[in-house]
Amino acid sequence: MGHKKRKTVTAGINRKTLTNSILAIFSNHPRKTYNYKQLAKQLLITDSHEKRLISEVLYELKNRDALIEISTGKFKLKSAGGHVIGKVQIVTGGYGFVTSETLKQDVFVSQNNLHHALDGDTVKVYVYARRKTEDLEGEVIEIIERARDSFVGVIERYEKYAFMTPDSKQMHVDLFIPLEKLNGAEHGQKVIARITDWPKNAKNPFGEVIEILGKQGEHETEMHAILAEFGLPFRFSEAVEEEAAGIPDTVTEKEYSSRRDFRHVPTFTIDPEDARDFDDALSIQHTADGNWEVGVHIADVTHYVKPGSLIDQEALQRATSVYLVDRVVPMLPERLSNFLCSLRPDEEKLCFSTVLTMNDNAEVLSQWFGRTIIKSKRRFTYSEAQQIIDTGDGDLKEEMLKLNELAIILRKRRFQNGSIAFERDELKIDVDEKGRPLRIYYRDHGASHELIEEFMLLANHCVATHIGKVKDKKDKKTFVYRIHDRPDEEKLRKVSHFIRKFGYSISLTSGKKTAETINKLLTDVKGTSEQDIVENLALRAMAKAEYSTVNIGHYGLAFDYYTHFTSPIRRYPDVMVHRLLHEYLRGASSKNKKEYEKMCRHSTKMEILAMEAERASIKYKQVEFLQDKTGQQFDGIISGVTEWGIYVEIIENKCEGMVSIRGLKDDFYEYDEDNYCIRGRRSGKKYQIGDPVRIEVLKTNLIRKQIDFALVSDEE
Repeated sequence: MGHKKRKTVTAGINRKTLTNSILAIFSNHPRKTYNYKQLAKQLLITDSHEKRLISEVLYELKNRDALIEISTGKFKLKSAGGHVIGKVQIVTGGYGFVTSETLKQDVFVSQNNLHHALDGDTVKVYVYARRKTEDLEGEVIEIIERARDSFVGVIERYEKYAFMTPDSKQMHVDLFIPLEKLNGAEHGQKVIARITDWPKNAKNPFGEVIEILGKQGEHETEMHAILAEFGLPFRFSEAVEEEAAGIPDTVTEKEYSSRRDFRHVPTFTIDPEDARDFDDALSIQHTADGNWEVGVHIADVTHYVKPGSLIDQEALQRATSVYLVDRVVPMLPERLSNFLCSLRPDEEKLCFSTVLTMNDNAEVLSQWFGRTIIKSKRRFTYSEAQQIIDTGDGDLKEEMLKLNELAIILRKRRFQNGSIAFERDELKIDVDEKGRPLRIYYRDHGASHELIEEFMLLANHCVATHIGKVKDKKDKKTFVYRIHDRPDEEKLRKVSHFIRKFGYSISLTSGKKTAETINKLLTDVKGTSEQDIVENLALRAMAKAEYSTVNIGHYGLAFDYYTHFTSPIRRYPDVMVHRLLHEYLRGASSKNKKEYEKMCRHSTKMEILAMEAERASIKYKQVEFLQDKTGQQFDGIISGVTEWGIYVEIIENKCEGMVSIRGLKDDFYEYDEDNYCIRGRRSGKKYQIGDPVRIEVLKTNLIRKQIDFALVSDEE
């Protein structure tokens, strides 16, 4: 812990931050014992709830084998020597770090001591007893679980054998492929290969080709390779497609009669220009008592997708649709996602709806949840809806304008309650018919986006509150929540320190005050040269949202209860929510929490993989966009700083590349992590996040998705 006195945090503390702070105290004083009161004093915590949280964390760390309980309520750090279980992260250079929940710091493992462990593997490590240095070092003694056994790469064929060079930087060894295991793959082709054996003394694992993706560098090959790299499918099996084809497209009279009928209520969808799956629609009508009945109508996927069916199993495994630069890889087969479930105009569609009675002040007076049937009158694109909002004229203008009026009030109230405005313009890449990138730009996030967003947020909040908020704990039922923990206080402190150089600040005195000042910051940086940098830093300080059956609220939205109900065509958690809500509305008892928690964790994991694949496809197209621009100069902004170089984003086309620290010949530069800069040891010259620079494109590497820049000023 530092020696500077800190202010007491009264607004609640992030559990992860608290855990790390407690581990830090024990690690800095490994021979001392502490109880919760002593730790509270050290951490300047006075709140009784947070003191209880300290006690909970202590016993959690004991269960994780990080602490030992010397006597009742008194704990001590467990000796660093011994065995721990954790996950390996391989870095450039071939060595790795093992992260374990039982240790505060990572364990360094040299390449020789990895013993065939690969990136992401769960391993048992022997940690050498702590020496004079505080760094931990260890050796892998057992691979408990492989993160994966198949990899994407390029075949290099020789006379008597072949190798596959993996695309991933984290895969530090090539796969040896016997010629009889090539399965038709040719030199230079991109393939998926699987490890079949790795003899103890062999430098390289043995493998076999299990799928040929195509010629390296071709658009289709590379998009499929990105999906395969993250373990994501790019087609449905014949069995799943056949099951989808067999789902009837007719609705029985019994089904019609059991649903609330909205076919004659003005209803419409608003989606991107290139959207094909419309899973949400809005309706609005005036009530006899002068209020407004607003319907948030969501495609009733669970009517068509039955639990345990092949489609359901596949949807659960995928957990989400994946959005690459030029395509959507859907969670559900096209017959469902684009036809049966999609709320297309002038077609009768089955929905699961949240119907809210609201007054002119956008206050919810009553709510109803249930299955409905609708008929959308119009499919609007965001730009078409925006034109009606801007001009006050067009189809369904009265309905559109009233909903926008209510959305503005909802949005304002949400921010007053502490919600954080992290909406960002979407990066868009236009490609030609062969997939070649033509233009890279940001797509605006306007009032029409905010209209849809506010009513989707409201519906999600109402559903979660309806199930989650109970007077008696015995009435609590298993549910799927979208949760978001408090931001990491130390990261926020660093951001706050850094942005002072631009004249901005963040208050850390309370949760609500922090949210207010972050919103002010995000408003103030709009349109400035440092906007992207400041937004990214603030975003990185935030915890990551996830799915869980344990509700802790959603900090970023300032909601005590929040879920995902509004996109079941593209998100499996929404499917789970529809099923649970339907059962509970019928009076069913609580469902198996352990089972749903497992599905929540899987959904979070797949969401992260989908986002990483999307970023990889964007990065690939950015590299491809700059391929023919070697030697050209551009103005850029320093977007990141590491010990090996500085990252620069070109202002004109948003492509990001790296200037190697070894390429800066005018001085010896050192990395200053706290100030997001590198600084010349002799001259004191520094390059800091947010600084404008001029760069030249040195080279591009499509295989590695890398762009190398040189600073023009250093060469002149």
